Amino acid sequence: MARSIKLANEAWEALHRAQATIAMELTEADIWGDLLPSEYGVLHALSNAPRGLRISELRDDALLITQPGMSRLVIRLEARGLVGREDDPDDARACRIRLTPAGAEAQRLVGRAVARHVAEAMTRALGPGDLAVLRDLTTGLLASARREGAGRAGGRAGERAGSGTQEPKNTTNTKNVKKRSTR
Repeated sequence: MARSIKLANEAWEALHRAQATIAMELTEADIWGDLLPSEYGVLHALSNAPRGLRISELRDDALLITQPGMSRLVIRLEARGLVGREDDPDDARACRIRLTPAGAEAQRLVGRAVARHVAEAMTRALGPGDLAVLRDLTTGLLASARREGAGRAGGRAGERAGSGTQEPKNTTNTKNVKKRSTR
């Protein structure tokens, strides 16, 4: 048991440090145009949501932003004409945030640069097979965390699934994953 606790914590630390290092590198890159990385994150989330998203759903996508912070961010993007609000047909008390044509264009332009930078960072040490394994493992961790969170939060994560977002499936049998070379 002590060995599995130590290994789990070492794996978490390595995953966290790798993500934080690449995120810092990405944040500091000259790729954002006139957007902040957090603003781009909202535009990216909305680009994958044809029906738009509620602010609470956007908040679920950007875990480090509070609900009031997300509301202020949406107001800034709305003032710049990058997003708009419309009534939520499923809930008269709520509204959905959608990309405007200008927001969609800004997301596409910055998104291309972000995608290139992420690909460069991720392929420095990982090949296609390693990337597929990493994707599957982290997707499984995320799905598990969301299921656990749904149970503790009274189904809040389940509301998200109803928004057209599908929970990713872990297709990797972690018992059979062999250590692969990084080159």
